[in-house]
Amino acid sequence: MHPRFAELGWAETHIGEISLRRRLEPTTNTEVYEVKLGDEYLMSSMFTVAEEELARLALALLPDAPCDVVVGGLGLGYTARTVLTDDWVRSLVVVEALAPVIDWHRRELLPDARALTSDPRVTLLEGDFFALLRDGTGFDRSAPDRCFDAVLVDIDHSPVNVLDPAHADLYTDAGLRRVSDRLRPGGVFGLWSDDAPEETFLSLLRQCFATADAHVVPFANPLTAGRSANTVYVARKAGQPVP
Repeated sequence: MHPRFAELGWAETHIGEISLRRRLEPTTNTEVYEVKLGDEYLMSSMFTVAEEELARLALALLPDAPCDVVVGGLGLGYTARTVLTDDWVRSLVVVEALAPVIDWHRRELLPDARALTSDPRVTLLEGDFFALLRDGTGFDRSAPDRCFDAVLVDIDHSPVNVLDPAHADLYTDAGLRRVSDRLRPGGVFGLWSDDAPEETFLSLLRQCFATADAHVVPFANPLTAGRSANTVYVARKAGQPVP
């Protein structure tokens, strides 16, 4: 008999105890994977539409040409795997601060983990996305000054609801300009948020990038028998991509 609940992984981290669970969801009679931080739910395989749209909406702004992408936050892997479905993606660096999360993927404790870990385009980089951006280390240890065509971030709950106070400076003028500095001309910054679009943050994006939009991404919520929504912010740097 398939167990209705199993804890697949657990670890103490600098932000608290994290755990990976698999359970049978009674409302849909499907297998669900969840990551919790203490008693707080961080992510669930029940709700992945917006994480996937983060990749699709951002990459849609790039020309049909080979591109290099950074994803900040590995999580359950949905954004990263969606990036890889784009045949123009030449390389993908996934930055994850929590070593156990990378380990869960490498041990294939999550569905479709092999699609990510076995793809030669992928580098799984253990590191603090925010610190690497802030201190100038960058996202390629062999080339600290390397720039990318897209930087996508799915780490905090929203620009005003962060997991760690040290993350907050990303959502400022200085932080967003640091992101822009890591993008090639015409490059794209994408951000997932659990909250409704915030006009103050959108205005800030428009000050730091040539264009910026907030996309509301609705999805079915079987837990409420209704609809829920996340937000995906997409901003484009000025300039024309260099072939």
